[in-house]
Amino acid sequence: MRSADETLGCAGPMPSYHLVTFGCQMNQHDSERMSELLEASGYVACDGPEQADLVLLNTCSVREKAEQKLRSEVGRLGMLKAQRPELVIAVAGCVAQQEGERLLKRLPQIDLILGPDRIAELGQALAEIELGAPQRVLTGFDMEEPRFLSANPGSLGADPSAFVTVMKGCNERCSFCIVPHTRGPERYRPAAEIVDEISKLCELGAREVTLLGQTVNSYRDPEQTLEREAPGTPWQNTTPRRAAEDESEFAALLRRIVRQVPKLERLRYTSPHPRHLTRSLIRAHAELRPLVGHVHLPVQSGSDRVLRRMLRRYSVAEYRERVAALAEAVPGVTLSTDMIVGFPGETEDDFQKTLELVRDVQFAGLFGFKYSVRPFTPARNLEDDVPEQEKTERLLRLFELSDAIRLRHLESRVGGQETVLVEGRNKRGAFTGRTQRNEIVHFEAPGLDPIGLLVRIRIEQAFNNSLFGKLVDASELPKERALPVTPQRRALPVVVA
Repeated sequence: MRSADETLGCAGPMPSYHLVTFGCQMNQHDSERMSELLEASGYVACDGPEQADLVLLNTCSVREKAEQKLRSEVGRLGMLKAQRPELVIAVAGCVAQQEGERLLKRLPQIDLILGPDRIAELGQALAEIELGAPQRVLTGFDMEEPRFLSANPGSLGADPSAFVTVMKGCNERCSFCIVPHTRGPERYRPAAEIVDEISKLCELGAREVTLLGQTVNSYRDPEQTLEREAPGTPWQNTTPRRAAEDESEFAALLRRIVRQVPKLERLRYTSPHPRHLTRSLIRAHAELRPLVGHVHLPVQSGSDRVLRRMLRRYSVAEYRERVAALAEAVPGVTLSTDMIVGFPGETEDDFQKTLELVRDVQFAGLFGFKYSVRPFTPARNLEDDVPEQEKTERLLRLFELSDAIRLRHLESRVGGQETVLVEGRNKRGAFTGRTQRNEIVHFEAPGLDPIGLLVRIRIEQAFNNSLFGKLVDASELPKERALPVTPQRRALPVVVA
């Protein structure tokens, strides 16, 4: 039998797979777990689909373009399958859950449909297909006994930055969002299990962990081992009753992680909901050293009228008050956000309020989208009355403003020093990593191997989306070592940046 390195060309006795990921960090995390399950079942990863025995597409349905990309991918794979009928095509993720049997009728080339909550059954399903079983559709939610797959790092250990799921599903029911339909209602992972996985990852080399969840800061421990903190100082724009409802056990979870995993250098989370940016969570940001100085806090619109139509459950004044409180508690904190333009009924005045919010908050990063009708969402019943050309024009204006803000922010870092967690190399061979405020930094270190380390970098240049600098002190960094070749996994993001 060939070794893993020898089968990267996909021409050996071991079955091979090629994995393509669409969408968000939750999908990236699911892809990592599926890859581990496949390799535990004897599959070997390869760089392309041309000679793979299995092509697995992990899909996103938040935006219409993601579904279009899926149909395009399956069309190309269908031509390969016509030449090699033994090729297995599997579709996982949110589109798989959303469409189920309907997807097989439209794309009969597919052999396996696998919803997000059925990932653990991947190996068994493929074994049955290899034995001649017909096409399989495995969808539905694990409501009674939710399953959360833990990372299973290989012999090289954990990556410097790792993802850990703390909850899945969403109860918010925003009118534009299909996630409650594709991921189900909120289900939470036991706090002890979360802490145990983070501890193991840190023992294997992880320095940073990002907690994942659709509304990650709504977390509650199903085993009831955490205590929800008191709301604290009243908000001016939120009633005490609402403030109490907004509190969760997320801050208590963060405190437990930091207390019980002392090797953890950095702690991030995504994506939170603005109404759960509570007093207790802000206090945790001020008091917990590993909790980074960056929060991605989707706002979606700067207009109260549009937010009400979106069913977002907060006002612009509430959003402003809470991010101001965070900035006061954590000097230098950076914020990024998501925005939707052209939502049904959005006027030019509504859009101007969005631009005003972006100017006032000075988001260091912004992901913008044109509204598109999604199935199974309340907003599909609203008249999509903003012309496509107007949506495009508004999105361009939003990006023009946000790009200028981001560039000014990055230019303000030039001349200073930053601590960077080195995650790997970029496409040009330079090392790359992030600051604790989430700025991407590139630097060169010939003959050295700083991956996985926290290093000091003097920032010399700002680009549109990143920084470039030089090592301040390379005297104690390890020498470069030869590493085995790792096959590339394709990722097709659906965000517009």
